[in-house]
Amino acid sequence: MFGAKLKKLRERENLSRDEFAKKIGITYAALSKYELDLRQPDFETLTKIADYFEVSTDYLLDHDVSGSKNTDSLTPYQKEVIDFFNSREDLFFHDHPGDIMDALEQFEIYYEIWKKQQQNKNK
Repeated sequence: MFGAKLKKLRERENLSRDEFAKKIGITYAALSKYELDLRQPDFETLTKIADYFEVSTDYLLDHDVSGSKNTDSLTPYQKEVIDFFNSREDLFFHDHPGDIMDALEQFEIYYEIWKKQQQNKNK
């Protein structure tokens, strides 16, 4: 999962592997292994990647989007909505985890509309 996120972020910035590797001070081979999930970066490199793309390390590591380890206060439905948005590569709310929690109500409305559209397509 880390590799796919890293690749998506790099491609979104229209950077080649070589260009990005040079920008953060690693080798092309190391970056290639990260993107293929054959190797994980050390903490320093992970931090450089997060800083470059202005995302959290939690986002890169696919940790809790709320910025907190405790999601017990969320309903199962709210967790489902957040999971949906995190799985959509075309949405970049992941970059700002606090925004997801602030806008959860709006997301729930959109999600319900989307689910109905999907159900109608399958009929």
